[in-house]
Amino acid sequence: MSSSDAIGGYFELELPGGKEFYSNLTKVNSGRNALEYILLAQGYKKVYVPYFTCDVVLEPFHKHEISYEFYHIDKQLEIQDIPLLGNDEAVLYTNYFGLKSSYVHELSSRVPRLIIDNAQAFYSSPLKGVDTFYSPRKFFGLPDGGYVSTAASLDLVLQKDRSAKRCSHLLLRLDEGAEAGFNDYRENDKSLSNLPIMQMSSLTQSLLEGIEYDFIRGRRTENFMLLHERLKSFNQLEWIDGAIIDGPMVYPFYDSSGGLRQWLIGKKIFTATHWPNVLIDNEEDSLEYRLAVNVVNLPIDQRYGKDSIGRIINYVLEYYGIQN
Repeated sequence: MSSSDAIGGYFELELPGGKEFYSNLTKVNSGRNALEYILLAQGYKKVYVPYFTCDVVLEPFHKHEISYEFYHIDKQLEIQDIPLLGNDEAVLYTNYFGLKSSYVHELSSRVPRLIIDNAQAFYSSPLKGVDTFYSPRKFFGLPDGGYVSTAASLDLVLQKDRSAKRCSHLLLRLDEGAEAGFNDYRENDKSLSNLPIMQMSSLTQSLLEGIEYDFIRGRRTENFMLLHERLKSFNQLEWIDGAIIDGPMVYPFYDSSGGLRQWLIGKKIFTATHWPNVLIDNEEDSLEYRLAVNVVNLPIDQRYGKDSIGRIINYVLEYYGIQN
């Protein structure tokens, strides 16, 4: 508490104290602004970006008129043809689902100017000399926030953001259920668009200081392995067997039938459809298009234990006509 804080009066929200997982990284107000910080600090003129990515990644490029060029990935979700870089150019690679950390290590020795999008890989620590950014609200109940790991610094005095008005969806889900807060969740997403780079808010930082990171990491890993053990024979993403599993975001299940997602929704198992923009930017016969349509992102997060994961397994097997 600073000497300027009021004493007495009404209480604020009670939050457990603790330490952020990435307390040493630069704290900003969103994941996309963490990328913007890197682009501006490094002064890149052009960046190679995967076709298979979220369109919000492009927001800082449009805002600052930075050139970008798309590249394709292969069936391992790795860069099909690594581009030759000019002096003021870089490659942006997404650590897909938090499962491509081994490939990130490999890339770091092959690409001289690399930016890693760890929005889906919170527990994948940044590599020395590799610009990396995070969006922790993909993993935890937060209104906003982002982390930046870079040796470059941005010569700007950043104002501190305010997050209180972005919390309604978090409170509504807790108090009234998922459906009650969904519209507010979408509005909060929209509110993060084209924000200036600012320091992470005091509220978001306080929330991050109260998270049980080790428990969540272990729970996500355990849930992932439970799903993979029972469903891997049906999952066409065969490369998962060789992946490092360390607190990933979801269990990606490739369903070429195209009907599993709707089947699960009917059972009240909600799976996020990532990156619908990919369906616009890519041909129907492209790998990226097929991934966007067919990958069902099964939830594995810290809210769920063996019983919930067992329900998911049973419903998936039932969809394929198998009694568990």
